[in-house]
Amino acid sequence: MRENLTGVSSQNMAFTDCMGTAEPPADKKGIKRRNWRNRIGFFLKASSSHSILHVMKNRPYKPSAEDVNQWAQSFDKLLSHKYGKAAFYIFLKSEFCEENIEFWTACEDFKTLTSHKDLTSKANSIYEEFIKSEAPKEINLDFHTKNAIVQSLHQPTANSFLAAQKKVYSLMENNSYPRFILSDLYKELCAAAKGEGKHIKF
Repeated sequence: MRENLTGVSSQNMAFTDCMGTAEPPADKKGIKRRNWRNRIGFFLKASSSHSILHVMKNRPYKPSAEDVNQWAQSFDKLLSHKYGKAAFYIFLKSEFCEENIEFWTACEDFKTLTSHKDLTSKANSIYEEFIKSEAPKEINLDFHTKNAIVQSLHQPTANSFLAAQKKVYSLMENNSYPRFILSDLYKELCAAAKGEGKHIKF
């Protein structure tokens, strides 16, 4: 079970929530009007269990202007920077589709495992959390991709989730990433990095 920005519990948020063009509900509209600094502070409190936000709690760290500018050069550069990935996570959470980056990150961790026992345990954990029908953070995969994952669970390899990870990566790169670069959050991070505004404090 996950909590959305308003603290209201919600299950099985659709993968396409972040792609829809429908008018956002009233509570989302209200949240959109909030200052990004307040939103970041809220996420740090509400999402303290998420490891990818851990780096954002280590004061007084602040990305340089060069760091932030590089995030707009390519999606790979954004994800390769801890602070950039954490900021992108916050943006995805504001669009109710943070399961995308969570799944991608879980797959990255999975690929570093070497023992069969660890691979099997992690593979089943990822399947239960992201892949199976009615999973708490279910992502939208076609039948072929999902079935291939199911078939590999007994003898998982480092590439068991590769196809699914590529699909989610492509979705984020082509849809969420361009919106992030145009977002108020990114603009404020740029200004803070250049010293044009107050430092973002956590």
